[in-house]
Amino acid sequence: MSETIDLNTPSVDPAAWTCPAPLRDQSRIVMGHGGGGTLSAELVRHVFAPAFGGETLTQLGDSAALSLGGVRLAFSTDSFVVRPLFFPGGSIGDLAVNGTVNDLAMSGARASYLSCGFILEEGVEMERVVRVAEALGGAARTAGVEVVTGDTKVVEAGHGDGIFINTAGVGLIPDGVDLRPQRVVPGDVVIVSGPIGVHGVAILSVREGLEFGVEIESDCAALGGLVQAMLAVTPDLHVLRDPTRGGLAAALNEIAAASGTGVVVTEREIPVPRAVAGACAVLGLDPMYVANEGKLVAFVPREHADAVLEAMRAHPLGRESRIIGEAVADHPGMVVARTGLGGTRVVDMPIGEQLPRIC
Repeated sequence: MSETIDLNTPSVDPAAWTCPAPLRDQSRIVMGHGGGGTLSAELVRHVFAPAFGGETLTQLGDSAALSLGGVRLAFSTDSFVVRPLFFPGGSIGDLAVNGTVNDLAMSGARASYLSCGFILEEGVEMERVVRVAEALGGAARTAGVEVVTGDTKVVEAGHGDGIFINTAGVGLIPDGVDLRPQRVVPGDVVIVSGPIGVHGVAILSVREGLEFGVEIESDCAALGGLVQAMLAVTPDLHVLRDPTRGGLAAALNEIAAASGTGVVVTEREIPVPRAVAGACAVLGLDPMYVANEGKLVAFVPREHADAVLEAMRAHPLGRESRIIGEAVADHPGMVVARTGLGGTRVVDMPIGEQLPRIC
């Protein structure tokens, strides 16, 4: 039976742990520092942000909203180190485009231009480079963006993993659009655009040679069109996030912490494909922490929620959109889930990453 928790109990502070070592006392980088969870957040907040400075950086959004020459721009960069390079439903080339396009879309921007940097390992087959480049170009055309500049570096054999890619992108933010977690208020409705956990399980299945009775394909896709359909209903969306590393749980926790609100979701309303649920059960994973590459989570004012949901369901990438919860005044900064047995559980920020190298 699920245990009922006291929602006034503060969440665990990983910094207080002493076994095996306090997280902030790490003397070397570990895989979890790239996982989109607590370790990643500490690395950014305690190392990079103080070193770089600047007010814009402190917003720590998926992309930066900037004013330049009288227009509002979204600017984002991302690096891709997925292993394997090719997987059911996509490749590192698709991810390199869609990941950056989606980060821009979470600011409400329609992506226009991308840069692309390839880091190649000496000895990688030229045929693989060609396949990745063609996939990247195809994904850019599908997303309606143009790759306009780039760079290539080669590292010695044994000092890379075939192909790494970095992309950066810019796009215009329409007038009246202001998407950031600080705008979330109690009463906002939480909507997810479709089934979760698909990308992470697809990567794991091919990386480890696992079979789950059915091939699971990544949900890798560019979400710009879906976001524009939502904004056509109302520009007054409060925040959007694409739940990649750390999954839905990390995205909800980031929004709760930044907004100072609590979040309550209903587990049975969270869409998890049967194959993903089965794979996670076998592997001891929680689907809420598994990465996605073609989904978004939105916090929408209640008065607009039904119309926004209808518009999402009319778009090919949002047909299975669903309301899964709401923002509340109680337990600020904490995410809790109502279970099917009538209890509640805390959905904490992940410490590191269940599945490394998934993007």
